[in-house]
Amino acid sequence: MQAFDTAALFAMAQPAGQQPLLVQFLPFALILLIFYFIILLPMRRQRKRVQEFQGGLKVDDRVVTTSGIYGTIRKVNEKSVHLQVADKVRIEISRAAIGGFQGKDPVVSESNQ
Repeated sequence: MQAFDTAALFAMAQPAGQQPLLVQFLPFALILLIFYFIILLPMRRQRKRVQEFQGGLKVDDRVVTTSGIYGTIRKVNEKSVHLQVADKVRIEISRAAIGGFQGKDPVVSESNQ
């Protein structure tokens, strides 16, 4: 008799014609999953690629800055690099300002600037 009473209580707790709670949240969960795979995952991959590029900069790399300055790295510091842009002309710029290697596609996309 106890099992019948419990089943009857569950049946009465849910009004007729209403879907279970899991089915109601399924579209929301699906949207979050799609959002993750279309937006968040590619952003995470791009950020990792940029960090690896900027961490791997070394002396004598020929690079282009995000502002379009071409030069050769002459000194590498923790947060900045010294870039030789002409004979006897060196500038110090942030590592984040390096956009890519000369003659190759930029690692840092224009939307990240």
